[in-house]
Amino acid sequence: MRLAELSDIHSGYTARGRLEPLPEGGVPALQLRDVGTEGAAPGPDFQRYDLGKLSDRYFVRGGEVVFRSRGEPNAAAAICDPLPEPAVVIVPLVIVRPDRRRILPEYLAWAINHPDAQRRLGAEAQGTSLRMIPMAALENLQIAVPDLQTQKRIVDLDALARQEGRLLRQLAARRETLVSAILGDAAKAADQKEIAR
Repeated sequence: MRLAELSDIHSGYTARGRLEPLPEGGVPALQLRDVGTEGAAPGPDFQRYDLGKLSDRYFVRGGEVVFRSRGEPNAAAAICDPLPEPAVVIVPLVIVRPDRRRILPEYLAWAINHPDAQRRLGAEAQGTSLRMIPMAALENLQIAVPDLQTQKRIVDLDALARQEGRLLRQLAARRETLVSAILGDAAKAADQKEIAR
């Protein structure tokens, strides 16, 4: 099913000029740098800015998906539900508001980040120095929509697989440190034996 049939899609707020962070006050803003390239959920602590009065369409409250339309990779991330307070989304991020009766935000982010979907989006990318995915390509992206229970299982299994990957990388790094320490001790012990002769 086309993504546009499953959700409301529109671009974030286009800031006029450079944004100056405020120590307090203003509104929290979700920017490109807040959305990781792996699709991890951003926030909830965003920098705050004085952006004046903005339309509700530019705000996320939790349960939406944001998509990195520029750069590489063009990952999507589900917004934690609920956020402590609404956050404005800044271009080049795109806001995707899924029909939650049919598709879970976490599943939608997973589906957009899936290698097949990323290949299809990549084929539509524009620009050479700064890759950009046109809104039409995102709207026309075909998404498989199983029942909500199956979606939840897919998301849970994906989270477990990612956790396993992190743990295996930590284990490999610690094993390397341990082997290095053992070999270093063996070299020192052998050196001491040579000196003692």
